[in-house]
Amino acid sequence: MAHNTERRPVSSEEPWEARDGIGAGRAAWEEHASWWQENFTAGADPEYEEQILPLFASHLEGAQRVLDVGTGEGQMARLAAESCPMVVGMDPSAAQVGLGAARGGGVHYLRADGAHCPFASESFDAVTICLVLEHVLDLEAVLDEVARILAPGGRLLLALNHPLLQTPGSGWIDDHILEEQYWRIGPYLQEQVTTEEVSKGIFLTFVHRPLSIYVNGLARRGLYVTALEEPAPPPGFLALAHEYEQAASIPRLAFVRAEKFSGTPC
Repeated sequence: MAHNTERRPVSSEEPWEARDGIGAGRAAWEEHASWWQENFTAGADPEYEEQILPLFASHLEGAQRVLDVGTGEGQMARLAAESCPMVVGMDPSAAQVGLGAARGGGVHYLRADGAHCPFASESFDAVTICLVLEHVLDLEAVLDEVARILAPGGRLLLALNHPLLQTPGSGWIDDHILEEQYWRIGPYLQEQVTTEEVSKGIFLTFVHRPLSIYVNGLARRGLYVTALEEPAPPPGFLALAHEYEQAASIPRLAFVRAEKFSGTPC
């Protein structure tokens, strides 16, 4: 959910507050719903406005029945509803779903998580998941449900904090000893859970996995990648702080489009 600007690791061990598909620190998401709403919705965040929402819109063309998993207050679902006749926004947070319903936009809202989708098999021809799976403990359960509810030929549109370049411990380094500047990459191949301070007093749980975990998990379920994009940070984000300009060639986002094969998965 959080496309963070700064991530300060706090610990590598998380006392799980809930053990369902979206439940990595669910209480924190409920508590900090207003922080998310104020800083990342309704035009407040340049990455969403200039990059994330347009990117998803370009891949939603022609979709008729869309489910947005981890919808938050529904900005992705409302985007889909501009061109798709039936859109459902699903999130486990009451505070998020409540605001989504108040904001309207032709979306049907439901309080539920991605590991337990209350829909019949093959109910949707598109599923969107934006900056959610890096907060999910039970990835396998969520991918099982996505594969089940997608109709043959349907598409999954997935955005992640880039698993390589946004690995915990990554960041821009000004080395005043060697007089070098470079982007440090954390332990990429090591799956790990961290609790990180994404803003002053806002602590959220992140689950880092290599990109191969996601791609292979999709393939095992007959969801095959047909597009992968790693866009450069948009101008509005780079303008937020002087030091961001130095990392203009470091993508913060990995976008995956996967389509459900109508035959038997390999």
